[in-house]
Amino acid sequence: MISLADIEAARERVDGVARRTPLERSRTFSEMTGADVHLKLENFQRTGAFKIRGATNRIATLPAEAREAGVVTASAGNHAQGVALAAERAGVDATVVMPKFAPVSKVKATRGYGASVRLEGVDYDEAQAVAHQLEREQGLTYVHAFDDPAVMAGQGTLGLEIADDCPDLDTVVVPIGGGGLISGVAVAVKERLDDVRVVGVQAEGAASAAASLSAGEIREIKGVDTIADGIATRSIGEEPFAVMREYVDEVVTVDDREIALALTLLLERSKTLVEGAGAVALAATLSEAFDYEDDETIVAALCGGNIDLNRLGTVIRRGLVQMGRYLKLTVDLKDRPGELERVSSIVARAGANVYAVHHDRTSRDVAVNAAELELELETDDAEHAASIVEELEADGYEVEVLS
Repeated sequence: MISLADIEAARERVDGVARRTPLERSRTFSEMTGADVHLKLENFQRTGAFKIRGATNRIATLPAEAREAGVVTASAGNHAQGVALAAERAGVDATVVMPKFAPVSKVKATRGYGASVRLEGVDYDEAQAVAHQLEREQGLTYVHAFDDPAVMAGQGTLGLEIADDCPDLDTVVVPIGGGGLISGVAVAVKERLDDVRVVGVQAEGAASAAASLSAGEIREIKGVDTIADGIATRSIGEEPFAVMREYVDEVVTVDDREIALALTLLLERSKTLVEGAGAVALAATLSEAFDYEDDETIVAALCGGNIDLNRLGTVIRRGLVQMGRYLKLTVDLKDRPGELERVSSIVARAGANVYAVHHDRTSRDVAVNAAELELELETDDAEHAASIVEELEADGYEVEVLS
């Protein structure tokens, strides 16, 4: 079990490497929820995520012999960058094993911080197996992403900052992957402040923590499937599990649609870019995945901002669908002159903007005397999108909403 003293000692080691990130009240999300919502902007952290805190503390505590031999780790991206920069700042060689499908931006950034990168396995757990093999073969020190007291204490420095900047805190909402962050934050805020609730959030496609806490033992899931790749682990760690059982009050889940919506709202309303894992705490708050009172002071930890640009467009599109701002549909047409113009007129009168059009009359699924029109529309909100479908159907068209 880590203690408040461990976390305070870690802050001295981390200071100068990790930044003290802002904590800001959000009027937008406070109005949307009725609570007093604050955002811990850890996406502004050096390397773009909180992982630099734990990695710095772990490497700083290595004996001289271990520093000379070097370190190895496995990561989907954020911990990789944290270890790479912490090792570079400490003059220690670092090897990082990342899954083959890790975001390209994170792979490039990790190499840019000076680490040797190997791409192995389809997910974090397979990459970790390779890293442990290198640990044994080359005599390296393994820097675990979460299952290490020194790493947990380093992550807990984020909790000290929250406690300092928001002494009236009622609830802190923290993402859970392996549990290193929430365990450190939970100890920090609960030992520093009175009557604080700690709520953990996992992606629905990588939810092992709630089952583990309910069972009283760690439960591993068979696989992970979520846009929140930064918290896509099959199980929580043993060290964090022990802390979570004592300090974490509740664990909830959010699905990818809710994550995409929170990410899109942060980008549009707060001009803040986060990755999927960085959006889950706000997603849980917006979706009321946990109960809270009006005017309750809530801090949502935005734990990372390293989203791959190739994925960003897809995630934003999902968010727009949730907001009713993007509508994709198909309309069955008679294959005769003027039909396309007729549909276009209905859409124009409804005030929608056409993003893309695909007209097909050669598909096997389309009758010989018919055509299929696929439209992608920019709409105002869900009510506006529904009204467009209603107007098309009222004019006799068969409509299928695709998203």
